[in-house]
Amino acid sequence: MVTIALNGVTKDFAKKRVLDDVSLRVENGEFIAVLGPSGCGKTTMLRLIAGFEQMKAGTIRFDNDIIASPERSLPPEKRNVGIVFQNYALWPHMTVEQNVGYALKIAGVSSDERRRRSLEALATVAMENFADRLPADLSGGQRQRVALARCLAANPTVMLLDEPLANLDVHLRASMESEFADFHRRTRATMIYITHDQSEAMALADRIAVMDGGRVMQVGRPHELYSQPQNEMVARFIGNGFVLPVTNIQRGARDGTVDVDVFGHRSVVRARKDQSMVARASLGLHPGDLKLAGTANDGFAAQVERTTYRGGHMQVHFRPQQAPHLTLSLHASHDRPVAAGDTISVCVGDGWVIPEAA
Repeated sequence: MVTIALNGVTKDFAKKRVLDDVSLRVENGEFIAVLGPSGCGKTTMLRLIAGFEQMKAGTIRFDNDIIASPERSLPPEKRNVGIVFQNYALWPHMTVEQNVGYALKIAGVSSDERRRRSLEALATVAMENFADRLPADLSGGQRQRVALARCLAANPTVMLLDEPLANLDVHLRASMESEFADFHRRTRATMIYITHDQSEAMALADRIAVMDGGRVMQVGRPHELYSQPQNEMVARFIGNGFVLPVTNIQRGARDGTVDVDVFGHRSVVRARKDQSMVARASLGLHPGDLKLAGTANDGFAAQVERTTYRGGHMQVHFRPQQAPHLTLSLHASHDRPVAAGDTISVCVGDGWVIPEAA
């Protein structure tokens, strides 16, 4: 397998900047997901790694070899990269085995060796009993497994996956997430997985790169992105988070915490150990971090807009009285009934002072 390093990669389409000075390192055998809203540049980055596009600036390295730069680009067929697309891209007139072995046939591999490698790859994804079927006779999940087997048979050093589960229903997606995780454990391939689905990225990846506006906003392990966002974009994007203004930041009683004012109520939240004691900052948190307070003095006052039944809890949508332009939400238990129009008291159970904003 191989280490992938992007350094200062820039790409324009029709004078519009799609990737802007992107740097990213994917370690040998690592599974990294690239996550971001539509149009953020994640698929363009994948196509540059595959060799389908030419960059304006920067370099892409496989280990120590530069495989792409503005002056030189190694052809896609020489990069030993396997790609799994959203639409599977299977030949409808070929059997499953023929689809898996097609790239080997083009490469001049003998028929016996081609069949052996194709069946081994199909066995890896539990599809060896479907070798003689046509793609039309398979379910969506089975077709996706065939696409994986096709990559595996070619023995690529890098695997690129472009929203491979986007066309599957919810239940099949959950099943295929397990398939991808097992696939990575077995092959230890270096994998880059493009998606807009946070649950997929969180469940599968060793690390996640969050992109927005053609730039990498933050790279980290799933729990780091969720609990310690480095900027407001990541704080809002990951886990349906939101950002609140806080004032009067003071050193907390415990290391790694600070005391802040949230809409007039003093709260203890997390921060970097080197966090400066400043007058104003921004706090990143999630609906699960806010609680209904026991008394009016235990939190900040808010007005309930509506409630939504979520099975195990009620989601309460509200506006703080000191910031009526903000719509927030929290999770409340069923034994604390509230209704639209009620005045409630809300306390902060957890939160993170965003370093960039501070």
